[in-house]
Amino acid sequence: MSEPFSVPVTVRGYETDVQGHLNQSVYLNYAEHARWSLLRAAGITQSALVGSGVGPVALETTIRYKRELLAGDEVEVTCAFDWGEGKTFRIEQTVRKADGTVAAEITAVGGLMDLKARKLVANPQEYFAKLAADPGFFGL
Repeated sequence: MSEPFSVPVTVRGYETDVQGHLNQSVYLNYAEHARWSLLRAAGITQSALVGSGVGPVALETTIRYKRELLAGDEVEVTCAFDWGEGKTFRIEQTVRKADGTVAAEITAVGGLMDLKARKLVANPQEYFAKLAADPGFFGL
Protein backbone atom coordinates (compact mmCIF):
# COMPACT_ATOMS: atom_id res chain seq x y z
CA MET A 1 0.00 0.00 0.00
CA SER A 2 1.38 3.38 -0.94
CA GLU A 3 -0.78 5.50 1.35
CA PRO A 4 -1.17 4.58 5.02
CA PHE A 5 -4.53 3.33 6.21
CA SER A 6 -6.75 6.13 7.52
CA VAL A 7 -10.16 6.74 9.06
CA PRO A 8 -12.21 9.96 9.12
CA VAL A 9 -13.20 11.49 12.45
CA THR A 10 -15.21 14.63 13.21
CA VAL A 11 -14.27 16.40 16.46
CA ARG A 12 -17.32 16.46 18.72
CA GLY A 13 -18.04 19.35 21.06
CA TYR A 14 -18.05 17.21 24.19
CA GLU A 15 -14.45 16.14 23.40
CA THR A 16 -13.12 19.67 23.84
CA ASP A 17 -11.61 21.34 26.89
CA VAL A 18 -12.34 24.71 28.48
CA GLN A 19 -10.36 26.54 25.74
CA GLY A 20 -12.39 24.77 23.04
CA HIS A 21 -9.45 22.57 21.96
CA LEU A 22 -9.70 18.83 21.51
CA ASN A 23 -8.84 17.40 24.94
CA GLN A 24 -5.42 15.78 25.04
CA SER A 25 -6.72 12.36 26.11
CA VAL A 26 -9.08 12.14 23.13
CA TYR A 27 -6.12 11.94 20.73
CA LEU A 28 -5.43 8.51 22.28
CA ASN A 29 -9.03 7.47 21.55
CA TYR A 30 -8.70 8.59 17.92
CA ALA A 31 -5.43 6.65 17.56
CA GLU A 32 -6.96 3.52 19.11
CA HIS A 33 -10.01 3.83 16.84
CA ALA A 34 -7.75 3.96 13.77
CA ARG A 35 -5.74 0.93 14.94
CA TRP A 36 -8.82 -1.22 15.52
CA SER A 37 -10.30 -0.01 12.23
CA LEU A 38 -7.15 -1.17 10.45
CA LEU A 39 -7.40 -4.59 12.10
CA ARG A 40 -11.06 -4.87 11.05
CA ALA A 41 -10.22 -3.80 7.48
CA ALA A 42 -7.51 -6.49 7.40
CA GLY A 43 -10.08 -9.05 8.54
CA ILE A 44 -9.05 -9.43 12.19
CA THR A 45 -11.64 -9.22 14.94
CA GLN A 46 -11.05 -8.89 18.67
CA SER A 47 -12.58 -12.32 19.17
CA ALA A 48 -10.22 -13.85 16.58
CA LEU A 49 -7.22 -12.39 18.42
CA VAL A 50 -8.38 -13.68 21.79
CA GLY A 51 -9.34 -17.00 20.23
CA SER A 52 -5.78 -17.40 18.94
CA GLY A 53 -4.47 -16.85 22.47
CA VAL A 54 -2.98 -13.39 22.00
CA GLY A 55 -3.94 -9.81 22.72
CA PRO A 56 -2.40 -6.49 21.69
CA VAL A 57 -0.67 -4.47 24.39
CA ALA A 58 0.43 -0.83 24.41
CA LEU A 59 3.91 -0.35 25.83
CA GLU A 60 4.55 3.31 25.08
CA THR A 61 2.73 6.18 23.37
CA THR A 62 4.10 9.59 22.41
CA ILE A 63 1.88 12.40 21.12
CA ARG A 64 3.34 15.48 19.45
CA TYR A 65 0.69 18.21 19.28
CA LYS A 66 1.18 20.46 16.24
CA ARG A 67 -2.02 22.45 15.71
CA GLU A 68 -5.25 22.86 17.64
CA LEU A 69 -8.41 20.98 16.77
CA LEU A 70 -11.82 22.48 17.47
CA ALA A 71 -15.37 21.10 17.57
CA GLY A 72 -16.57 20.36 14.05
CA ASP A 73 -13.07 19.93 12.56
CA GLU A 74 -12.89 16.97 10.22
CA VAL A 75 -9.68 14.96 10.38
CA GLU A 76 -8.12 11.80 8.97
CA VAL A 77 -6.24 9.56 11.40
CA THR A 78 -3.62 7.42 9.69
CA CYS A 79 -2.12 4.18 10.91
CA ALA A 80 1.02 2.40 9.67
CA PHE A 81 2.83 -0.54 11.31
CA ASP A 82 6.64 -0.55 11.39
CA TRP A 83 8.04 -4.01 12.14
CA GLY A 84 11.33 -4.46 13.92
CA GLU A 85 13.37 -7.54 14.69
CA GLY A 86 12.15 -8.24 18.21
CA LYS A 87 8.95 -8.73 20.14
CA THR A 88 7.71 -5.18 19.68
CA PHE A 89 6.54 -3.05 16.77
CA ARG A 90 5.89 0.63 16.21
CA ILE A 91 2.71 2.21 14.96
CA GLU A 92 3.09 5.62 13.32
CA GLN A 93 -0.05 7.74 13.20
CA THR A 94 -0.91 11.23 11.98
CA VAL A 95 -3.99 13.30 12.74
CA ARG A 96 -4.44 15.55 9.69
CA LYS A 97 -7.02 18.29 9.17
CA ALA A 98 -9.07 18.39 5.97
CA ASP A 99 -6.79 21.15 4.58
CA GLY A 100 -3.72 18.91 5.04
CA THR A 101 -2.44 20.57 8.22
CA VAL A 102 -0.92 18.08 10.65
CA ALA A 103 -2.62 18.47 14.03
CA ALA A 104 -0.75 15.69 15.83
CA GLU A 105 1.77 12.89 15.35
CA ILE A 106 1.40 9.77 17.47
CA THR A 107 3.99 7.04 17.83
CA ALA A 108 3.10 3.90 19.74
CA VAL A 109 5.18 0.88 20.69
CA GLY A 110 3.18 -2.29 21.06
CA GLY A 111 3.37 -6.04 21.18
CA LEU A 112 1.22 -9.13 21.26
CA MET A 113 0.87 -10.84 24.60
CA ASP A 114 0.44 -14.59 24.96
CA LEU A 115 -2.66 -14.56 27.15
CA LYS A 116 -1.72 -17.73 29.05
CA ALA A 117 2.02 -17.13 29.56
CA ARG A 118 1.43 -13.35 30.08
CA LYS A 119 4.56 -12.61 28.03
CA LEU A 120 5.11 -10.97 24.66
CA VAL A 121 5.22 -13.34 21.70
CA ALA A 122 8.51 -13.42 19.80
CA ASN A 123 7.02 -12.90 16.33
CA PRO A 124 3.97 -10.60 16.39
CA GLN A 125 4.00 -10.00 12.64
CA GLU A 126 3.56 -13.74 12.00
CA TYR A 127 0.40 -13.75 14.13
CA PHE A 128 -1.02 -10.73 12.29
CA ALA A 129 -0.11 -12.23 8.89
CA LYS A 130 -1.75 -15.56 9.81
CA LEU A 131 -4.96 -14.00 11.18
CA ALA A 132 -5.42 -11.32 8.52
CA ALA A 133 -7.48 -11.86 5.38
CA ASP A 134 -5.34 -9.06 3.88
CA PRO A 135 -1.88 -8.78 5.55
CA GLY A 136 -1.08 -5.86 3.23
CA PHE A 137 -2.75 -3.55 5.72
CA PHE A 138 0.16 -4.34 8.04
CA GLY A 139 2.82 -3.89 5.36
CA LEU A 140 3.30 -7.70 5.29
